[in-house]
Amino acid sequence: MSVRRLAKEQPASFDFSKDTLKKAQWWIAKYPAERRQSAVIPILWLVQKQEGWVSEPAIRAIAEMLGMPVIRVLEVVTFYTMFQLEPVGKVAFVQLCGTTPCMLCGANDLKKVLHDKIGPKNHVSADGKFSWEEVECLGACSNAPMAAINDYYYEDLTPETLGQIIDDFAAGKKPKPGSYVGRKASEPHDKIQTLTDPKLYDGSAAKKIKLPNAPEKAKKAKKAEPAA
Repeated sequence: MSVRRLAKEQPASFDFSKDTLKKAQWWIAKYPAERRQSAVIPILWLVQKQEGWVSEPAIRAIAEMLGMPVIRVLEVVTFYTMFQLEPVGKVAFVQLCGTTPCMLCGANDLKKVLHDKIGPKNHVSADGKFSWEEVECLGACSNAPMAAINDYYYEDLTPETLGQIIDDFAAGKKPKPGSYVGRKASEPHDKIQTLTDPKLYDGSAAKKIKLPNAPEKAKKAKKAEPAA
């Protein structure tokens, strides 16, 4: 289990934006008053969407809002890796999958692209616009190699396509998420290689089994019982 700590450099304070505060209150209202602490995860997420990461002053503000000890909020935010404890790129935050399927399909080449265009991993670029990190499996193995950029998945990447995506973000564009080889969802890239016979999955080859009539079976069994 990895050790997750708060960033060494922290802002002096934190304030909820009007939109974040409105949404936070909506979440709190979903729970009984004595269970308002149950809203801690969605409110942490709202704060991260507002700031890009979760700071120590924000943790204290959330604790005060929910009437819970600061340490309890800290326990939650350090447990779930979806919460960023240090600043990330304001334009694009890249989470590159480096687990076995992606690694075998070229993730190491993608690391070099990110290093060349953004800089070392786990550091924000000099202009504050970009950052990247390597993460564990993101669950899109059939479309490897892939990366999560901000809120979306970018799949079937090559060094060229990933480089273009970064350039597009830098130019103020919004690169289209999804597969970069034209496939839909996780369908086969070329032609279907398995389950080519529809009978294997459409149910037409299933044997028709006649289930015994339970009451009738019980009646016959009763007749077969020896007399007392």
